[in-house]
Amino acid sequence: MAAREHCAPRPTWRPPATAQLGGRAGRDVTSGLSGGSAGRAPMETGEGRPGVAATLRALNGALGRPAALWVKENGTRNLRHRDFLAPRAALNAAFPGGQVPADVMAGVTSLGGAGVLAVRGCQETPAGLAVQVRRPEAFRRLLAPLPGPAPAAGLQAGWVVLHCPALRGPAAALRPRHLRTVLLADHLAQLLRAQGVGVRLVPALAEEGSREVLRQLRVDWPSSSGGSALPDTVLALKRVLGRSPCAAACEQGPGAAVLPEDVICKVHLKSFVEQQGLVGYDPNLDVLLVTEGKLRSLAELQQAVLQCAAGGQGSCCSIVHVVSCEEEFRQQQLDLLWRILDPGAHTALQKHLVCGPVKVTNPSSPIGADQYFQLRKHQMYEASVMKYGELAQDEAWTEVIDTLTVAAIRFEMLSTAHRSQITLDLEDSSISTKGTKSGAFVMYNCARLATLFDTYQRAVERGTYPALPPVSQLNFSCLREEGEWLLLFNYLLPFPEVLQQAAELPTPTKGIRITANTETVCKFLIQLSMDFSSYYNRVHVLGEPFPHLFDQMFARLQLLGAVRDVFHSALATLHLPPLSQI
Repeated sequence: MAAREHCAPRPTWRPPATAQLGGRAGRDVTSGLSGGSAGRAPMETGEGRPGVAATLRALNGALGRPAALWVKENGTRNLRHRDFLAPRAALNAAFPGGQVPADVMAGVTSLGGAGVLAVRGCQETPAGLAVQVRRPEAFRRLLAPLPGPAPAAGLQAGWVVLHCPALRGPAAALRPRHLRTVLLADHLAQLLRAQGVGVRLVPALAEEGSREVLRQLRVDWPSSSGGSALPDTVLALKRVLGRSPCAAACEQGPGAAVLPEDVICKVHLKSFVEQQGLVGYDPNLDVLLVTEGKLRSLAELQQAVLQCAAGGQGSCCSIVHVVSCEEEFRQQQLDLLWRILDPGAHTALQKHLVCGPVKVTNPSSPIGADQYFQLRKHQMYEASVMKYGELAQDEAWTEVIDTLTVAAIRFEMLSTAHRSQITLDLEDSSISTKGTKSGAFVMYNCARLATLFDTYQRAVERGTYPALPPVSQLNFSCLREEGEWLLLFNYLLPFPEVLQQAAELPTPTKGIRITANTETVCKFLIQLSMDFSSYYNRVHVLGEPFPHLFDQMFARLQLLGAVRDVFHSALATLHLPPLSQI
């Protein structure tokens, strides 16, 4: 397996666009949806932690140009020579003949400040203006603990209601396409909370079967309580409906279509869309038959909005409907009905996060979410037996297999952009503990780190190695391996911005659909696992117990401890516990 890891092709994850292009950092996490100021990534709080966006802003400022000229390097080959580059084409457009004045060069070289990486050197090259940072200092600043406790994440960033209509049906009807929306909403909720955004999840689960399916997948979704005030809210909506000019009674008598018993009236959606000048809705929306069930759905959303307001937030909360493409039309109908019955600011802020189709190959019959989990669990068990031999039938191994199964499913569902189609291959050969783009591969590398630190700790207890000294006593100039700088520069440095980018819900320029970077964390973890695995296969962290080798070992342990923390933090947004062994 080690050889395959070392030679594996690199996936397509790259650091966030805002970081790579020098765009505006620290944007509102909900970017206009909630109207509040966003929770900031740690590098923006003035604690001195370097950040990509802060460094790019300083570099652009040093060139005296408002345009974003600089890019951060990512590839191993270029990082041997430079860390940031102002490309030749950009310099030609910014300066006469592309020649950077000497005083400007001096300003780049003397760059510094909170959140900014210190520059070691700056030189003209055929590719452009190349900058390399002071790497030992960057290691020290990023691997040292922040002074004082981190500021508590308040709720200054407003509230978001995440609505997942797929959970309104019975558990038996939950299919993989529904599961995709649930897992996405669960992951997005964790990302938003990490940025200081308040989140309400709707609907509350009433059916025990649904709770069990989601419990298996480690989805943290609220259950309904017995003291719900939904009947009163439904009654209030009915009264508003009776006064609405968009509502009309259903025709009765001979020749009229037979309607379901719970139909209350019909509402003309098309005329409402035209009157309000709304854009982005399906042109086939026309007349909606309003039922008790539809009003209950709106009542639950209405209550969630009121609970957000009761949470002490001055700004109005945003509503994001996370739906499959098959559910989109029905959700647009409910969206418009809610706008008709409640013309408040929150209904005007409704947005739709639409997931592409989930195609299942070779299904013997339509497969449910629970069957899908059990199938993947069996396949993961068989794949683990092939790799490790017959497994002990104890609680510890059961927990490992369950966690690997959840990781496999979450990465299968979430590592693709939400608007793109997913194809699920249900054959036994489609799941493996070896695939470098799988959740199992990520969990395996997380477990390797746990084993490394457990081995080191036991060696310390035996007296083989001394305990890890304080960070202030470590010599980071010992970290000269290319893989060490790659781990710091491509993962530890941009990680807060990666989480921030993944949580952003930008306001669409037109219409009601929004897109989110919900695949970012999975791709980040896959790429991190590949680069960590390549480094770990090549370097012996725990070497011979000779004092002259301890400085390098300590620096490497401090670096890999920070890598381990990044793994744990990123996996927490997926509700995946780190495994200590596989």
